[in-house]
Amino acid sequence: MTFSPSLSADTAPTIHPARWLVSDVQAIADSDACFAPVLRGDDINRIEPNIDFWDAWPVQGMDGAPAVLPNGDTLWMALGAPRFEDPDERHGHARIHLLSSDGENWRHHGPAMPDGFSPGSREWSGSALLEVDRSQIVLYFTATGRRGEADLTFEQRIFAARATLEQSAGNYRLVQWRDLHEAVARDGEHYMDSRDGSAAVGTIKAFRDPAFFHDPQSGRDYLFFAGSAAGSRSAFNGVVGAAVAVEGQLDTWQILPPLISADGINNELERPHVVVHDGLYYLFWSTQAHVFNPAAATGPTGLYGMVARSLSGPWHPINGSGLLFANPPESPRQAYSWLVLPSLQVMSFADDWGESRPADEKRRFAGTFAPFLQLWLDGERGGLRG
Repeated sequence: MTFSPSLSADTAPTIHPARWLVSDVQAIADSDACFAPVLRGDDINRIEPNIDFWDAWPVQGMDGAPAVLPNGDTLWMALGAPRFEDPDERHGHARIHLLSSDGENWRHHGPAMPDGFSPGSREWSGSALLEVDRSQIVLYFTATGRRGEADLTFEQRIFAARATLEQSAGNYRLVQWRDLHEAVARDGEHYMDSRDGSAAVGTIKAFRDPAFFHDPQSGRDYLFFAGSAAGSRSAFNGVVGAAVAVEGQLDTWQILPPLISADGINNELERPHVVVHDGLYYLFWSTQAHVFNPAAATGPTGLYGMVARSLSGPWHPINGSGLLFANPPESPRQAYSWLVLPSLQVMSFADDWGESRPADEKRRFAGTFAPFLQLWLDGERGGLRG
């Protein structure tokens, strides 16, 4: 099928969820799958010796691109935690950190929010918008658990807050945090309660990862997020959720039905986000091999997506399967949490990198960003350049 751009009305779309099908995932095996290059030692450059960083996102403009400051720097946020012997412990200590980049080097500016401000016991992924005055930042983020809880829970709530950006001698900080509120409240009709999952890896239920998107066709603003389908009979019930800003107010959101459903196929469609390219809408998500339903069909850890003429769909899996590229077979867990920028550059973090090793060898967790990759898109096709 060949797509051509078309305009939509200046209204919130009527959402008709697309299904990611067993046949789509099965098509991966019969395709010429695209693989990322193997990460080598020279690709691993830690930002801080004692802090691990993973899921990252830019402080963006309305167009979704990293907002460039007058001195040429861009600001980023990422999850960070002290370095642990077991890297999975980081998830229980995650906080959002502020970083800057001059295009070649990264600088760390500490936690984005002050101690005690977030309502969660830890902070998970989100997105951030630099407002038109170039001094105010809106942060959308996942508050996981509840502040002060004795035992960590996996409840996830989507919050928003504002801060003022200050700069001095190349250092950045966010001050005057305010307007903290729950931005998107879960509805039981479409989205399962995240407290109903277990703590086992790959089985946690989702209501997280809000990603801001300004629709250039309609002028409406959206948040996309990872969710779990309400009323599902399957333990593998991941969806891409959505909410729309009410009357252009970035503090008031109306929840919408899911855009994409992987019910029965996959448990986690993580960090979903939309990029418009050549007039078409590309919705991307990351997922891992171990969260596919083994009784249905399984795919590799990689970047997946669908394409449509508008947010209301119909959505079609890119490359006929949904897979744009995967980690290389010789290093199947080397990177994760891919984020596609409007330039089609792709950011991720380096995870368990290096070629295959004996099962009893210690995990080689990088805890830093992987080199940027470059995507190409042409209608319903896409992959990596080079």
